[in-house]
Amino acid sequence: MGIATDIAIIVVAGLLGGLIAQRLHQPLILGYIVAGVLVGPYTGGVTVTEIHDIELLAEIGVALLLFALGIEFSFRELQPVRRIALVGTPIQMLLTMALGWSLGRWMGWDWIPALWFGGVISLSSTMVILKTLMSLGRLGTLASRVMVGMLIVQDLAVVPLMIILPQLSDLERGLPQLAWAAVRAAIFLVGMVFVGTRLIPALMRHIARWNSRELFLLAVTALGLGIGYVTYLFGLSFSFGAFVAGMVLSESDYSHQALTDIIPLRDLFGLLFFASVGMLLDPTYLMANLGTVLLMVLLVAVGKAVIFTGLAPLFGYGNIVPIALGLTMFQIGEFGFVLARVGVGSGAVDRDLYSLILTVAVITMILTPFVARAAGPVYRLWRRQFPQEPLQTMNLPQEGLHDHVVIAGAGQVGEYVSQVLRQLKLRFVAIELDHQRLEHCQAQGIPVIYGDASHPVVLEAAAIDQARLLLITVPSLQVTQAIVQHVHQIRPDLHIVARAESVEEMKRLHELGVYEVVQPKFEAGLEITRQALLHLDIAAPDIQRFIDAVRQELYAPLYEVHPDYHTIAELHHAQRAMRLAWFSLPPHSPLIGQTLQDAHIRGRTGASVVAIMRGQELHPNPDATFRLAPGDRVAVLGNSAQLAAFEQLVHTHRDGEG
Repeated sequence: MGIATDIAIIVVAGLLGGLIAQRLHQPLILGYIVAGVLVGPYTGGVTVTEIHDIELLAEIGVALLLFALGIEFSFRELQPVRRIALVGTPIQMLLTMALGWSLGRWMGWDWIPALWFGGVISLSSTMVILKTLMSLGRLGTLASRVMVGMLIVQDLAVVPLMIILPQLSDLERGLPQLAWAAVRAAIFLVGMVFVGTRLIPALMRHIARWNSRELFLLAVTALGLGIGYVTYLFGLSFSFGAFVAGMVLSESDYSHQALTDIIPLRDLFGLLFFASVGMLLDPTYLMANLGTVLLMVLLVAVGKAVIFTGLAPLFGYGNIVPIALGLTMFQIGEFGFVLARVGVGSGAVDRDLYSLILTVAVITMILTPFVARAAGPVYRLWRRQFPQEPLQTMNLPQEGLHDHVVIAGAGQVGEYVSQVLRQLKLRFVAIELDHQRLEHCQAQGIPVIYGDASHPVVLEAAAIDQARLLLITVPSLQVTQAIVQHVHQIRPDLHIVARAESVEEMKRLHELGVYEVVQPKFEAGLEITRQALLHLDIAAPDIQRFIDAVRQELYAPLYEVHPDYHTIAELHHAQRAMRLAWFSLPPHSPLIGQTLQDAHIRGRTGASVVAIMRGQELHPNPDATFRLAPGDRVAVLGNSAQLAAFEQLVHTHRDGEG
């Protein structure tokens, strides 16, 4: 059956490897790689025969992973890391190439193979790093955003490397090819801006109207892979095109559903990728050259870790970020395989060097999940040895933080909350990692800590153990999940209020133990609807009943998953039942000319008058001798029935005349 049999073998072996990895509390990718080694061509037994075809399918896995990543991330989220991505990554690659060239010359290789080796090791593995970050719950943190930004630039750099390295003996012919590749890239990006802002949203809207889940999934997959293929035709990376397609789709109204549908497909093809990586490992070659391989793994891993760790502080990143970069991005990436194959084809890389590159790359990939986990302990050890490293803080109270509100994210929502808390003279502190927002908070006098709220050190600086409440205003689900997990370890009883973009996200956050979840877009829509109905002279009690019914419908899925949440929702509903409403007194109302004592409003309706607006003057808590006049606006507190009774009382005389 050829490739069909091979896929069946890989899926079954991947399942067994994944089960073992899960049992041992290890990332699933390790189980997939080991499964690939066992069914590869070098181990005997049940063996995959069409390895090249599997490798081609594995490229789809890389493309789908980057497509899903593009949906989850937006250009706005990558803005804070653009300097280190655009400037730092080329510096990192040049330093790593110099490291590889030095190692090659030390090993006795000619300068051209040594330079090829440097080019190969300068690339890190997008697939391995992203899956590792997902399994560790770190996707969405500041360190992960830096990694994603640098990985994108590395993937783009593969194209000029593939053009320049084969032309080392004839640079005059290679440079024009590089210039033409840059022109093609610019044409592609300009075209994607047009397609992404005009055609793709219209296409997705048209397909969504048919309510076909199957057709929607097909359309999403076709967008990711189709645009990736167009990118390939332009001479760029196939996976880079898929990433751009995901970034474009992330700005549409269908991004959440697209991500939900594409994840199973992404994970299945991801299994093929990691299995194909395992198939490259030749145990016979490894045992015959064990000393050389292990030495090269050590030198490459340590050298790259030092480069990444030392580079991050130069661009203003401190605390755990440099350590996380060094202990996560030290491996050789999958595009290194592609570059090495080009080297073999051009005759610059011989078979022995190719085998060494593959073996070192696979081992560094296998080590990544284990080494990345050490970032937290290593940073804690560093903090104990060098406790003087401070977090950047602004406008914090001199008496310190206690019994306060912590706001994770000082964007527009966080700023509005901060302004209200400041007016009420309540203690609070915001956490923000965007320098522009940080400077804005400083100018506004908002107490703020610069850092990533998903890291325990930043939470400790915000005195989360002494806080009254945590508000998470960031829109990213991954960041929110990471924050919640760390807060539960430090302060399990702390109430958390977070935002969500969909019902699925609401379910996930409630499963994590978030006390209250808010959908800003939904609440904004309800408020606009309420204002519209008020202007259409719909009775206030009727408006409230309608809004309560809509809320009940939205949160119905949560009641099914969490029965106890239904009880909480009923308590909130009871609290909302006591509402404040304003009524204008018409000239012929029976209340005109009466004092509040004579009107017996509470006895006749059950509602309480709490304020009266006469002209531009507000009279809060008016006393019993206050006399009502035409045009007064009366603020009344009560439930829906009491407010309806008061409204009937106000208009009794007028309605009777009509």
